[in-house]
Amino acid sequence: MRIGITDTGTEWKHQNYVRWIMGSEAIEVVRLSAALGNLNEVVGCDGLVLSGGIDIDPSLYGGASEYKRSPVAGWEKERDLFEQAVLRLAWERELPVLGVCRGLQLINITLKGDLVQDLGIVGDGMHEANAGIDKQHGVQIESGSLLAEVTEHSSGEVNSAHHQAIGQLGEGLRINSFADDGTIEGIEWAEPAGRPFLLAVQWHPERMLANGFEDVFLYRAIRDRFVEEVRRAGVVR
Repeated sequence: MRIGITDTGTEWKHQNYVRWIMGSEAIEVVRLSAALGNLNEVVGCDGLVLSGGIDIDPSLYGGASEYKRSPVAGWEKERDLFEQAVLRLAWERELPVLGVCRGLQLINITLKGDLVQDLGIVGDGMHEANAGIDKQHGVQIESGSLLAEVTEHSSGEVNSAHHQAIGQLGEGLRINSFADDGTIEGIEWAEPAGRPFLLAVQWHPERMLANGFEDVFLYRAIRDRFVEEVRRAGVVR
């Protein structure tokens, strides 16, 4: 079983994803990145994880080129376009896809949605990491959603390290969870029948594992269901 994980651009962050996804199983992880130019390796993967990282270039969703807390060194449009190509190829091959933070935002943008470019003083105070330390807040899970099925819970506590969020929802998607302040925290297919598995969350389950969060259903259960879907899809192919 081979799972592709897009490169965060930071080694220790990438390794958090690798440890989380691999668990104790014999899973081969493929690092996918614009720098490696290895889009073709998606063909040999059984599933895809879209990782977190820098803000997405606003030209890809009609956003303003100047906004509060925009990247000091500018965006990485090459990465954005590479990962959109990776996502489209994964969907073409009907691979299970799991999005984390920036990965959730990339999925939404690819499906013609957009972003709130900065959550503002109050929103950033609740959601944005401080000196590299994640914030923590409650999340409410929508009844009847795939996320509710996976976690078997209606609420919990998650970590948070973002200053942007979904604005206009992308085509074919539904919201599966909200933060206590109403910020969108997760998405999935609105009509999943006949579509490959798709689940995306705004929090960082790979770091919840590393930091020993108590609500294991918000990171372990998500990972386990994704790996199960990847295994099932691999058998079918």
